[in-house]
Amino acid sequence: MRIDVTQAVKEAIDSGKASTQEEIRLALEKRGLEITQSTVSRILKKVGAIKSFDQQGRSVYRLDPLMVESAVESSLQNLLVSIDYNDYLVVIKTTPGSASLVARYLDHHKPGKILGTIAGDDTIFVAPPAGLTVKKVVQEINRSIGGH
Repeated sequence: MRIDVTQAVKEAIDSGKASTQEEIRLALEKRGLEITQSTVSRILKKVGAIKSFDQQGRSVYRLDPLMVESAVESSLQNLLVSIDYNDYLVVIKTTPGSASLVARYLDHHKPGKILGTIAGDDTIFVAPPAGLTVKKVVQEINRSIGGH
């Protein structure tokens, strides 16, 4: 199985323990990825990683929420596989590992005044509001993410 280096860097950041680029490089090495510190540096810029302080006051890398939101908005259409619905629920299929990003976008922007989402790895359940047809909610979701 091939490991996505960018995703592995994000996972190292999400662990909350990545204080230096060398620590990230070593974490990736433990996963069988041989990359250089300069490659780690390029990936950190690409994913919008920023330095901040954890609860113990230690400097750690974090993903900039604004960069994550921007990345989601710009590539949202590429993450979607399908949108299906019945009289009560909207089910969105995404590329593997993308459901939480898309759900975060939907929860924040609330197209069609959705109540909320539940996300797995590649599937999102969307709870529509009372008083609005599910078909109308789907239209608003499509409009929000650029007409998928």
